[in-house]
Amino acid sequence: MKFEYDNEAKQLKFEVLTWVARYAFEGTLEEHLEQIPYDMIPGPLPTFRCCIYREREIIRERIISARGGNQPGQGDENVIGVLPAACEGCPISRFRVTDNCQHCLAQKCREACPFGAISITPKGAYIDPQKCRECGRCAAACPYNAISDTLRPCVRSCPVKAIKKDQYKRSVIDYSFCINCGACMKNCPFGAITDRSQIVQIIEAIKSGAKVVACFAPAAEGHFGTATAGMIKSALKKLGFSDAAEVSLGADAVASHEAQELKRALTEGRKMTTSCCPAFVELIEKHYPKVRDLVSHTVSPMTATARYLRLKDPGAKIVFIGPCVAKKNEIQKVSDTADYVLTFEELAALFSARGIDVESEQESEQDGSRAGKGFAQSGGVAGAVTQVFQEEKIDLTFACTKCDGSQECKKALAILSAGRLPQDFVEGMACEGGCVSGPAGVAEPVKIRKNRAAILAKADHRTISENLEVKHDFSQVKME
Repeated sequence: MKFEYDNEAKQLKFEVLTWVARYAFEGTLEEHLEQIPYDMIPGPLPTFRCCIYREREIIRERIISARGGNQPGQGDENVIGVLPAACEGCPISRFRVTDNCQHCLAQKCREACPFGAISITPKGAYIDPQKCRECGRCAAACPYNAISDTLRPCVRSCPVKAIKKDQYKRSVIDYSFCINCGACMKNCPFGAITDRSQIVQIIEAIKSGAKVVACFAPAAEGHFGTATAGMIKSALKKLGFSDAAEVSLGADAVASHEAQELKRALTEGRKMTTSCCPAFVELIEKHYPKVRDLVSHTVSPMTATARYLRLKDPGAKIVFIGPCVAKKNEIQKVSDTADYVLTFEELAALFSARGIDVESEQESEQDGSRAGKGFAQSGGVAGAVTQVFQEEKIDLTFACTKCDGSQECKKALAILSAGRLPQDFVEGMACEGGCVSGPAGVAEPVKIRKNRAAILAKADHRTISENLEVKHDFSQVKME
């Protein structure tokens, strides 16, 4: 399976990760660090920026992130950071005067500016970027709509206004606001915002001979072509993992436990939100603290699966694999969960570095139910909890609001904070469409949905209860 992105920024990131992974497996990464930028950009002509020198600097910054480091001043604990050399390509001035300027006598734009940033020249109005504070009053006042508002894509996409500007007008992340959803990373056209990788540490753990077990998110099915969960498990073992499991298994356990928790909440007249999306939980903790006590105490499917695998093999190192960068933050906050997090982007680089074709691997039995696999898509958590109510004949009804994306999450949480939400249960997913649309995926949503539909149609119809009672015993797993 060949990985080719239609997004050149993602392709560049993938290629850097692949070079780093290849040399890490060979044990020669340190001696090749200085050579990688020259291997990728031999010159003398640039391929994607103004000059080969900037291109090589961007590669060097990407290598830092690929090795698990952050750029200077961005903090070792933060999982998302800005690549300075790449960010400098973004438009600096937000408001600009276009050719629509009619040189009018009223000069309403100048009169509207409280900072004296607008002057009138023979060519029309001019905005001094040194004086402009980007208030937007000039654009609102112009009767010809001659002033364009070019909002940076990272700023526009961030649901919590965590993107600011430094003294050089480059983007910086205010981590006191950031929820690690990765929307800025996904939407930056220059690929200037990236996540810190643990790819080198994971390769070293595998090479050390330690037991390293992979558990991959339900969203995996559909991202790697027509590869089923069984094929992905086989490919992971070929990479060097001692074993592999679907996190849909942990999702089944979460649905079962969360259903009981919701039952208690309904009986006591309380409302409740889901807890499986770490960006949604972070959104509540940082921006809607009034409803923090309403968050489900049930652990995420990643943590449930990691604890289950660790009970079976206490000495194993657990690697979670998914399309979510917020999981990299979750493992820093939650005890006894996965040891490492690998994104689908990073996994694709590992497959490429080792020449593994996932779609040609052998099939094996599934671990989770269809409902557990459904956690990957918006509405899937609520659907699984509803299924548990039906399977266990819980004689209670509840209304659920399913928040598809961070904007819908914000609306629901604002109403919930005000005590005016009519529904009993809030399912929150920061990514539109659910985890399948996570920022570190390897396929387009349309392809993913088509692939998943074909794959899931072949999955067996085991119930959640059957899976937990007959196939897998979670009775000893701590679920809170």
